Amino acid sequence: MEDLRDAIKRLSKWFARPIVEGEHPTLHLNPNSTNREVINGIQRDDYIFSACGNWIVPSAEHGLSFSAHWQHLKGIHRMKSKRNPGKRVHVYWVLEKADIPDGLEFIADPRDRRKQHYFLAVTKKMTVSELRSKLEWVADRMSVIRDAQDAL
Repeated sequence: MEDLRDAIKRLSKWFARPIVEGEHPTLHLNPNSTNREVINGIQRDDYIFSACGNWIVPSAEHGLSFSAHWQHLKGIHRMKSKRNPGKRVHVYWVLEKADIPDGLEFIADPRDRRKQHYFLAVTKKMTVSELRSKLEWVADRMSVIRDAQDAL
């Protein structure tokens, strides 16, 4: 565990998401995984949708949640583990220098003074299907720590 912490400290800025086994790292494909409205795999509360529901509007205060600090990641992992007893929780992560698709950017949550929570935010207007494709692209390039309980 100490080796993993040391390795993470040496990395450039990183962003991670604990995900319950069987779920997608960036989309909500399982209708039972959330009690919120999901449109084309995108949870409505995560992004700002246009009135017609076909477009995503840029916002620095909305996006997929990512941890950018070890303690924040541990807390979110612990919460997901408690809410999903008996299921393994994997940590999907990406480096800041990774090639993120045009129109997406990691932005610090303006409500988090410690800058440990980030959003994968939309920076320019795009269709819902465009955002879905870009989120799939990000997921395909994320690394994973399987059953991260022992590492955390």
